[in-house]
Amino acid sequence: MIRFARKQDAQEIAELILIILKDMHLPFVTEFGEEAAKQAIMASYEDPTYRFGYDRGLVEEINGEIAGAVFGYPAKEEPIIDEPLTRYLSSIGLSVDVKLFIDPEATAGEWYLDSIAVNEAFRGQGIGSRLLKAVDQLATRDGETVIGLNVAKENPAAKRLYERQGFTVVGDRIISGHPYDHMRREVQQ
Repeated sequence: MIRFARKQDAQEIAELILIILKDMHLPFVTEFGEEAAKQAIMASYEDPTYRFGYDRGLVEEINGEIAGAVFGYPAKEEPIIDEPLTRYLSSIGLSVDVKLFIDPEATAGEWYLDSIAVNEAFRGQGIGSRLLKAVDQLATRDGETVIGLNVAKENPAAKRLYERQGFTVVGDRIISGHPYDHMRREVQQ
């Protein structure tokens, strides 16, 4: 069952998000370590304006377990999405200069699909495809008609999944020193 993320999903969501952050080789995870990064994600998740805040996500729940999750936001909100993380870091005495992401990811006029992750135990069951179809709910709720995302050039399997869902490459991006294809599609009603 696909549903909106809830506050009580924090731990399972943080574990899924950590998979993505580790795959991206982000300095944030390396600097603080996996457990501290997970705690920061969990603490910030409670703020609906956070990049990975509960109000920005959908989950697929199977037998009471989070099988996958997807998060995103309107591009116009990109300047504020990491403020909850900054506040959390400050509250525990860490530098507020530390950033999770340092490069812009979204393009004006789109709802940006920031992250999609499937629990390893549930892979190969079509969960990613179902979540990609469901993001239209979030984009529509947020008043957007175009969905954008970035996919690592070194991940052709993910790119094929996005292409099957109607996304096409519209440009290139460098994020945290790694090359990405920027892809978009219209919201499907």
